[in-house]
Amino acid sequence: MTDTAIAQPAARGAAGAPARAQGAAAPVVRGSHPVAEQPAMSPGAIVLLFIGLMVAMFMFSLNQTVLATALPTIVGELNGVDQMLWVSTAFMLASTIMMPIYGKIGDLFGRKPLFIFAILMFLVGSTFGVMAHSMGVLILGRVFQGIGGGGMMILSQSIIAAVVPARERGKYMGIMGATFAVSSVAGPLIGGWITEGPGWRWNFALNYPLGALALIAALIFLKVPKHHDGPRPKVDIAGMLIIAQFTTAMVLATAWGGHQYDWDDPIILMLIGVAVIAAVTFVFVELHAPNPMVPMTLFKDRNFVLCTVAGLFLGVAMFGVLSYMPTYLQMVHGIEATLAGFMMVPMMGVMLIVSTAVGFIVSKTGRYKWYPVIGIAIVGVSLVMLSRLKADSSPAEAMIGLGVMGLGLGLSMQILVLIVQNSFPVSMVGTATASNNFFRQIGATLGMSIIGSLFTNRLMNNLQEGMQGLGANAQKAAGGSSSSLTPSLVNQLPTPVHDVIVGAYNDALVPIFLWVAPLTLAAVIILLFVKEKELATRLEPNAGTEREVLGDDAEAPDEDRAQEPRAHEEARAEELRAHEARAHEVTAQQPQARLGHGPAGSVALTPPVPARAGVQAQPAASQEGPAHAGTDDPQQPPAPAQRPRRGPKH
Repeated sequence: MTDTAIAQPAARGAAGAPARAQGAAAPVVRGSHPVAEQPAMSPGAIVLLFIGLMVAMFMFSLNQTVLATALPTIVGELNGVDQMLWVSTAFMLASTIMMPIYGKIGDLFGRKPLFIFAILMFLVGSTFGVMAHSMGVLILGRVFQGIGGGGMMILSQSIIAAVVPARERGKYMGIMGATFAVSSVAGPLIGGWITEGPGWRWNFALNYPLGALALIAALIFLKVPKHHDGPRPKVDIAGMLIIAQFTTAMVLATAWGGHQYDWDDPIILMLIGVAVIAAVTFVFVELHAPNPMVPMTLFKDRNFVLCTVAGLFLGVAMFGVLSYMPTYLQMVHGIEATLAGFMMVPMMGVMLIVSTAVGFIVSKTGRYKWYPVIGIAIVGVSLVMLSRLKADSSPAEAMIGLGVMGLGLGLSMQILVLIVQNSFPVSMVGTATASNNFFRQIGATLGMSIIGSLFTNRLMNNLQEGMQGLGANAQKAAGGSSSSLTPSLVNQLPTPVHDVIVGAYNDALVPIFLWVAPLTLAAVIILLFVKEKELATRLEPNAGTEREVLGDDAEAPDEDRAQEPRAHEEARAEELRAHEARAHEVTAQQPQARLGHGPAGSVALTPPVPARAGVQAQPAASQEGPAHAGTDDPQQPPAPAQRPRRGPKH
């Protein structure tokens, strides 16, 4: 026989909201309008939902790499080698701008309509790509693809975070990482095969059946409750416009600087100034916005800040390499587009296996801190290996370096997202995930822009110097313009001209890998300070909007709240003993139904956890009878939650 607690308090979740009986649907307060909380989904429903999300994520990540092997042919046919970097940069710029917008609006109004809109926008961009007969139209299509792709990536992650507890989420995040790896492997292969077969335009047409499948999956399997029944909250339009201005100015400055304009050119200086002013203005606006797109309170959480900065550095290194390695393999080693795609298989194959395995291990053990630390260190080693490639190096050396990079990425990428999501409640997970991904995409955009700008500028200078040394006949043999070079044309050139072009490509790109390697070292040092918080084993109630979730605790990050019970354990234990000394007095004042007596007359007293401002404390369900979240004794001070003590067994 056990003693029954006088009052079984509601456990405080990550959001500070009271927990309810398992399986119950707690009302969610949005303003003054309660909304029914999303009920727990069955495992089968989650699997069907997850399939739909993975189709969309596969389509997005496929289009990050499918043009990698086709790019030399595309820019050669459209006479746009000097605009090559914009094919990838435009896509990343648009998706980066849209990520925090999708995350915030999804948290406020619901994610399903946005998810469908994102897929449709992606298909519109694909249509521009199919019809492109100039670099301008092609780049415009990539902008539309980026607008849709940013939502497809962010909403897939935030939807899963809303229906799967953090402890179990590791498996799903690992599979997401594997999906990225599979699509990254399939992208260069499919792109190379299509380019050599029906033509590069079919790389864009491929999105039609994939998009249709993703739409059907979203419409049928994505079952989410109506997100908001009360008055529509204000959208942070000013924040959206300012962050778009900041991102655009920053990317243009890094893309044009040292290439189309000197770094001290007034245009570049103006763009840098606009980016700085926009960044400062954005912080000021977000501090005063009723529903900020990127709440500044996010930056009070240590793990969020550390993982965000590390993700930014990782994005620079990763995408800077992935964007131009297939072009390097084709132009330097004379490899066909399809074979260049196969050479990326070791990297993505290792990443697929490692990412999936790490996800399941994290779900089983709950430990995760050291995976991204070790992983990013391995990425740094791979950059050093790739920086040692020469024009006459074996292609196998490049494959080994890429395989090592895949190992590091598999250990780190999705775990960084999991750490961020574990720091915030469900009602903020979309905004937190989007903000983290935004800065990672900023890193990716910077990586592609800076490395692309350096690569293109160095390549043009190397080609110009090399061709001048060979004379006019060599320039005529090369077609008269370096902007029209394609892999097939280079392979047909006379040996002296061929060697100059191959050497120019190798010397333009390979040294840059070593230049970005120190960023991975910085990321490793940063991640050493990540605090390994316990992963939640169940979903906490979705306690309203993020403003209500933060309430008066907005000044204290979630990490500090998590540490509070341990920090005051001894003081609270002493306070509890003092309360137990008054147990008989309390017994005389309380109804017998609220007391449990053991054989020795002992009484287990569990005082309530005081409700935070703005959050209504609720009684927790009792298995033996009605319980209250507090006592009626006004003299009894509140104390922390304590498990009921058991009396002697008979």
